Amino acid sequence: MKPRSDLDRTMDRGFIWLTRIFAFAVAAILLWITGQVAIKAWPAITEFGFGFITSTDWDPVRNQYGALPQLYGTIASSAIALLLAVPVGIGVALFLSEDYLPPRIQVVIVFLVELLAAIPSVVYGLWGIFVLIPLLRGVGTWLNASFGWLPIFSTPLRGPGLLPAALVLAIMVLPTIAVLSRDALISLPPDLRQASVGLGATRWETILKVLLPSAFSGIVGAVMLALGRALGETMAVTMLIGNSNNISPSILAPSNTIASLLANQFAEASGLQVAALMYAALVLFALTLLVNILAQVLIERVQRI
Repeated sequence: MKPRSDLDRTMDRGFIWLTRIFAFAVAAILLWITGQVAIKAWPAITEFGFGFITSTDWDPVRNQYGALPQLYGTIASSAIALLLAVPVGIGVALFLSEDYLPPRIQVVIVFLVELLAAIPSVVYGLWGIFVLIPLLRGVGTWLNASFGWLPIFSTPLRGPGLLPAALVLAIMVLPTIAVLSRDALISLPPDLRQASVGLGATRWETILKVLLPSAFSGIVGAVMLALGRALGETMAVTMLIGNSNNISPSILAPSNTIASLLANQFAEASGLQVAALMYAALVLFALTLLVNILAQVLIERVQRI
């Protein structure tokens, strides 16, 4: 083997330092953004403290701010969206990673699924207003009339609400779950499938007991990315959720999210209201960070099994 020259070693060290600088730069940018948001939010942090996230009072006239309704709406809409999108997304990923279709047709369908992620969120919002809400209004009325004794259907759907926003969010995060889960499944070594089939397992047993557990970390990563988008989605949710600062257990009632609150009020805010909005943004950032940490812990625990 030809010995490596001094120039090769120098280029290797330079490449390592360059990638190291890039990695630290990403962390530094994240810390800088967090620090700037925290500085802007400091007047509200000192004024309201932890009570900011337990209070339901958002009143710019009296300078009283609490983000519990928006925090509830953010978590509820994202949870409903994931509840709908995860099984469908994993099903699509399995369908497109197995040999159910000819390769040419499979490529076309993968392209169409990816195309869903390229549609602007304002288009989803308009589609929700003019198509989805009229379709859901009859369903919401029936759910309220038939199951109104359940808290989640205790109000009729009169227009924008938590359910239309969550349904559109589910459609928006579906390509992320489907495409990344498919990538995780097709990147598995073919020896896994061959060994399972060789031991007498059926296709379904191979999928459920071998492929999905082996690709679990990749699928969880896809779901976490989808959850991050659902938590921070602004335009479509603002157009569909109703922007109500009241907490209702009904999924048919109007609600609000932190991202929608920022989009609606930041342009006209001043003084302590700006600090309160930055505090709300900091809460949203902390929520996203907590979700990602929990996902990482879950992945590490599963990988130890």
